[in-house]
Amino acid sequence: MRLRREYFGKLETGADMSHKSRLGVIVIDCQTVDLQDAAAFWAGALGAEAAIDADGKYAAIGSREASPVVLLQAVDHDPRVHLDIESDDPAAEIARLTALGAKPLHKAKTWTVMEAPTGHRFCVVNPQNASFDDTATSWGET
Repeated sequence: MRLRREYFGKLETGADMSHKSRLGVIVIDCQTVDLQDAAAFWAGALGAEAAIDADGKYAAIGSREASPVVLLQAVDHDPRVHLDIESDDPAAEIARLTALGAKPLHKAKTWTVMEAPTGHRFCVVNPQNASFDDTATSWGET
């Protein structure tokens, strides 16, 4: 069942910013320096191919054109799953999410790590594939 915004009324964020966003990536953080075993497991579990990048830091499971993408990430912290929210205007999306109660934690290379009011971490990133414009939610348009 897909819920539509009209079930909840107009979302008031205090900001009038026209931009788009969507869930783009489900990231499985793997506490490892070698993603081979993790990629083999998750590819098998999801019935898809795995492609590890040249640096060995990321492994895409299935098509990078799918949405959301499943991505493995080698990390040095405890294993967890986090979401990447894609936006064509990351600053506007960060402001929208902050107005909803999230907190920006830190800026990394090309993304911003945020924390939801529930304590869950997620990232705001640039669009990751060509289907973004057709499938993202528009915010701030009248």
